[in-house]
Amino acid sequence: MTFSEIGLIPELLNAVEDLGFQTAMPVQAEAIPVLLQQDTNLIALAQTGTGKTAAFGLPIIQKIGLEGKQTEALIICPTRELCIQIANDCKKFAKYIPSCSVVPVYGGASMELQIRELKKGAKIIVATPGRMNDLLSRGKVDISRIKYLVLDEADEMLNMGFKEDLDAILSQTPLQKNTLLFSATMPREVEEIADNYISNPVRIQIGSRNQGSDNVRHFYYLVHAKDRYLALKRIADYYPDIYAIIFCRTKVETQEVADMLIKDGYNADSLHGDLSQAQRDHVMSRFRLRNIQMLVATDVAARGLDVSNLTHVINYNLPDELEQYVHRSGRTGRADKQGISIAIINLKEKHKIKSIERLIKKSFEKVRIPTGKEVCRKQLFNMINRVEQTVVNDQEIEDFLPEIVAKLSWLERDELIKKFVSLEFNRFLDYYRDAPDLNVDESKPVEKARKSGVKNARSDKGGHFTRLYISLGHKDRIVPQRIIGLINDFTPRTRVEIGKIDIMDGFSYIEVDTKSVENVLDAFEGKFIKGRPIKVEVAEGKPQKKNRNKSGERRKDFNSKKSKDRRTRK
Repeated sequence: MTFSEIGLIPELLNAVEDLGFQTAMPVQAEAIPVLLQQDTNLIALAQTGTGKTAAFGLPIIQKIGLEGKQTEALIICPTRELCIQIANDCKKFAKYIPSCSVVPVYGGASMELQIRELKKGAKIIVATPGRMNDLLSRGKVDISRIKYLVLDEADEMLNMGFKEDLDAILSQTPLQKNTLLFSATMPREVEEIADNYISNPVRIQIGSRNQGSDNVRHFYYLVHAKDRYLALKRIADYYPDIYAIIFCRTKVETQEVADMLIKDGYNADSLHGDLSQAQRDHVMSRFRLRNIQMLVATDVAARGLDVSNLTHVINYNLPDELEQYVHRSGRTGRADKQGISIAIINLKEKHKIKSIERLIKKSFEKVRIPTGKEVCRKQLFNMINRVEQTVVNDQEIEDFLPEIVAKLSWLERDELIKKFVSLEFNRFLDYYRDAPDLNVDESKPVEKARKSGVKNARSDKGGHFTRLYISLGHKDRIVPQRIIGLINDFTPRTRVEIGKIDIMDGFSYIEVDTKSVENVLDAFEGKFIKGRPIKVEVAEGKPQKKNRNKSGERRKDFNSKKSKDRRTRK
């Protein structure tokens, strides 16, 4: 279906044509006619990168009243990057409708400037939950008469812990409004939001529930944990024209991987929550211009990035919440382009691949890490292709050619080619001359400690362990392997020996070799699961299976508190 067949007014059609769009994407073809023809609530399940902004933005712009300054539509999204992207897209859609003002409000920028923009009048406000709540609490914005409320990337807002903010915002909106919820996945928490705030919605589902994009191929590489970074470099070298986002779990790891790539000569940079808004904008500007080939990012920072034509998404670590993989892989293969999503895993993570396959209803292809010779061959022929495609400017080099020809006339054709290739290619040949095979041979028996990244073996003889409390238990679907995996991932440069693990309903105890206690405590500082902080501290005494008082309420773990206080005094 073309946009001219959907029923858009001429002003919007002209703006869409200026953007080069002709045929509506599936979610647009489904949602726009419904929203134009009737006032209704709507729930749309569609993958990241399928054109959801136009699906709700175009009909809202066409239907809102343009008289006065009253805000008519509020669009809530999880991150400032996505907020800016949606606002910019809506401004482009409203290019020929000057009275349709769009104002983005988000954290990390001047609130005073945003308040001044709001006072001028904002027909459409695009906001992150935290900043919108701040503005509401200060009485600087009025959403009591909005006609349209959009919750974009609802699943991610809940993953990031914004449920209370959303509840507070929604409580100040009118009962009579159209609520549009867009999400790439539909976990239970999103269903609860829908049940509580959206009555009798029209439901649109593009593809299967939680399904990944059809335009993305999924590969995984199996390596030893200690070889993860070497595997990343080899993958990057094997794809000379790579333009990728590399996902890491933590801000610390994100910065470390980016720093190592830069040190090793790659065009890379980092994007995470510890950067200022100015730094983030600078990094994103360079990435969009392709001055950066590889952007190393956390999940939160990478949500809503308006970047076209990514060739790869690389999961340096698989996400804790496997549904997050849908969002990650959706950054590539957008707008009917083809993309590749890669997961670098170790043996202990292999079971997660099957779980993701069931989730996205797509199969992964196991791929071997290229050998040094294969990388060199790929780089060599990439260079030759670039030589073949180079446009020669005769006028610019004509004056120099006679002298160059005379200088090289003593060389035979084959010798000249060899010298030319060696000049450009010696670096790769030297680096990969004795490169080891990084692939894991699953057919060979391997020591258990080696399989798991050498960090889960108990040394009973002479080993000294300290018991730690961790605020994860059966209710979090935690198993011993998951706890070991978290420690391995959060302490990639430290060997941590692990002893006995006791898992209770709401928490667990784990024995860790005493010399690694401080490293583990520091590693878990600031880590979250499902928006909830992971609490880890030194524990004393034996595990208490029944941790409730007579009234059935959970007792505080006084041993843990005592140990924490003791550690604080030190």
